[in-house]
Amino acid sequence: MTTKSTDKPVLVIPNLNGGDDLLAAVASLLKQSVKPHVIVVDNASTDGSAEKAQQKFPEIELIKHTENKGYAGGVNAGLRQAIQIGATYAGVFNDDATAQPGWLEKLVQTLDKNPKLGAATGKVLREDGKILDSTSDYLTSWGLPYPRGRGEEDKGQYDHQTDIVSPSGAATLYRVDALKETGLFDEDFFAYYEDVDLGLRLQLNGWKAAYVPEAWVHHAIGMTSGKMKGFTTYQTMKNLPLLTYKNIPEPYLKHVQRRLNVALTLFLLRSITRGHLKYALKGLKDARRLKDPKQRQKIQDNKKISDQEFWALIVKDLPPNASALRKLRSLKWRILR
Repeated sequence: MTTKSTDKPVLVIPNLNGGDDLLAAVASLLKQSVKPHVIVVDNASTDGSAEKAQQKFPEIELIKHTENKGYAGGVNAGLRQAIQIGATYAGVFNDDATAQPGWLEKLVQTLDKNPKLGAATGKVLREDGKILDSTSDYLTSWGLPYPRGRGEEDKGQYDHQTDIVSPSGAATLYRVDALKETGLFDEDFFAYYEDVDLGLRLQLNGWKAAYVPEAWVHHAIGMTSGKMKGFTTYQTMKNLPLLTYKNIPEPYLKHVQRRLNVALTLFLLRSITRGHLKYALKGLKDARRLKDPKQRQKIQDNKKISDQEFWALIVKDLPPNASALRKLRSLKWRILR
């Protein structure tokens, strides 16, 4: 299907057997006060959900893949279409998320006001509307990303607009010019941390990102990946080394990699108890295979901020939920004393 040029924001939904959740996601976007052009990219679903969505909402655009290209590959197909039709803004939206009224308008207004912003994201709540899923993503000096606020009760503690490191892939609006300059999602990631990777590359290219708390969505976290044994283990062990290798400037790379290796060793041991060892080992093997020195060199050579400015974005601690690593670190300190 070919779409004519549009001034509307484009919102891309990657779909894999989304069922009724996909219908709810599309409906929530089409009800927005700022009317978007919605593109559903179907990753070879078998439940007919994409066809049902197009039948119920004939105004959407449908791109069908004959194989599952993951979150990154699915979203990129829609983002390329957004670029082709001349959109100013293009967003990503999970097939198990629903946007509240005014979500898109608030993100568009934020990007309109500040041309240095490459992306804007809002508050992502779990289905109950009480517990936070994410208020943006951060990267630690251990090479471990984490979603700010995840699992916390929403008591207004993140109700102030602020610059952030990386927006969440669950629901974010990007400036198309920033994507054209920086590149799209890295399809080697397939799923998990590809949003953080893009967020870091945008920062390296001098683009800022904003968190807009008045723009909020509900998200049923992990509905798709949770059904596939070993999927999360494999993607985590593959993507964390790639994320660090690509984006951390040279003066800090070894420092971060040493700490990340400790974390990966712990993850590897944990995978044994869960029966996921083969998935973990395959992830590490594929990470080594996918590391591309030329890709890293291009990213680092073209960066528009200093190494010190990038390092200032990094949280100098473990993620809040890394309890096992915190215990290990405490044990080390006690031994050294």
